[in-house]
Amino acid sequence: MARTRAVDFEEKQRGILTSAAAVFAEMGMEKASMSMIASYSGVSKALLYHYYPSKDALIFDIVRTHLAALETAIEAADRPDLPAGKRLRLLVKAVLKNYEGRDNEHKVQLNGTSALSPEQLGELQAIERRIVKRFSAVIHEINPDLGKERPLLMPVTMSLFGMMNWVYMWFRPNGPITRDEYADIATTLILEGIKAVR
Repeated sequence: MARTRAVDFEEKQRGILTSAAAVFAEMGMEKASMSMIASYSGVSKALLYHYYPSKDALIFDIVRTHLAALETAIEAADRPDLPAGKRLRLLVKAVLKNYEGRDNEHKVQLNGTSALSPEQLGELQAIERRIVKRFSAVIHEINPDLGKERPLLMPVTMSLFGMMNWVYMWFRPNGPITRDEYADIATTLILEGIKAVR
C-alpha cells in the first residue's frame, strides 16, 4: 500500500530545501553530508531520506525550485505593452527582487550542478533558456541591429545576466544603494551601452 503524504509534507520539504541550500553554500557540495543537512534541518536522517534519496536529488530540487520561482516572477513582471526600455527595467527589477534572501539557493545554482544527470541538467537548462530568451527578445527590440553583422545579441544579454547573477558577491542590504537602485544602474548601463555596440 502506498504511503500517504503528511499534511505538512510540502512545508517540511521547503524547510529542508532552505536548510540544505544553506549547508551547501557554506560547506560546498562535496563536503556537505546528508547528516549535516538533516541536523541543520532539525529532522532525522531517515526522514530526510524519505524526502530526498541523495545529495544530487536535493541539489536538483533546490535549483529547480529556485529557477521556477524566478521564471514565475519574471512572467508576472513582464509588460509587453510598455516601451522596451521600461519593460527591460521591470524585468531586471523582478530578477533582483527574486534573488533577495536567496543567496544560498543562487550559490547552489551557480556552483552545484556539475554532478547532476544529463536529464536533470536538461530540465534546468530549459528553464534558463526560456528566461534568457525573454530578455534577449527585449534587448533585440531595443537594438535590432545587434547581430546583423556579428552575433552580438547573446553576449550583450549574458553581460546583463552577469551583472545580475553576481550581485550576491558584493551587495549588502545596508549598503549605499537599494536593489531597485542597482536594477536601474544595471538597466541603464545596458540601455546606454548597446547604443554603441555594432
